[in-house]
Amino acid sequence: MDKLKRVLSGRDAEEPSGLAEVIDATSLGWGTRVKGFIACFAIGCLCSILGSCLLWIPKKGLVLFAVFYTLGNIASIGSTMFLMGPVKQLKRMFEPTRLIATIVMLLCLILTLCSAFWWRKAGLALLFCILQFFAMAW
Repeated sequence: MDKLKRVLSGRDAEEPSGLAEVIDATSLGWGTRVKGFIACFAIGCLCSILGSCLLWIPKKGLVLFAVFYTLGNIASIGSTMFLMGPVKQLKRMFEPTRLIATIVMLLCLILTLCSAFWWRKAGLALLFCILQFFAMAW
């Protein structure tokens, strides 16, 4: 059966390399990709909604909002990797037309977490969350 697959795929003359075997073994079917996308996107939305609810907690609410909102954005970006694949997603993110938005978004993700954990500046964390939103929309 493997010989027939190689003949039909045009790889009859060569033995598959180790990398080709790994790629074939780890590729996901379309149904699995859609399920992964939905699950990861739902987790991202849940984190963002949870962060919005935690915003109203006194003293620590703004920091919790920044952290959960950032985790929600990371999960949402990760969800699209299920549909396209990680390499294609990264190539598209770093195309010249999207490069500035990608850099701003990644920088704001990092700066949001830095301002929440190390600098302990809630207003700065909120500013970086707003910039995350605009960079993602851009």
